[in-house]
Amino acid sequence: DLREEGVNITANSLHPGSIITNLLRHHSIIDVMSRTLGRLVLKNVQQGAATQCYVALHPGAKGVSGKYWSDSNLYEPSAKAKDAELGKKLWDYTLDLVAA
Repeated sequence: DLREEGVNITANSLHPGSIITNLLRHHSIIDVMSRTLGRLVLKNVQQGAATQCYVALHPGAKGVSGKYWSDSNLYEPSAKAKDAELGKKLWDYTLDLVAA
């Protein structure tokens, strides 16, 4: 355990939200549509980075570890996210992918 060694590290999971990106820049019609509609419902880059910055820097998140964050707030993970057997299956599947 790193805490026993005096290391001040936390590990959390977070969801930045849906963010407007330029991933579709080579598909001009789809890009224009997604950017036009996306402005109404998607976050910009600064909004998308807010939760990461909050968890890393805000005094209110200091010492908090093993939690799930969204929109700069703590959230309870879904039942699937807390399913240990499903997590083991994902871990095993991932190991198979990287070992191949």
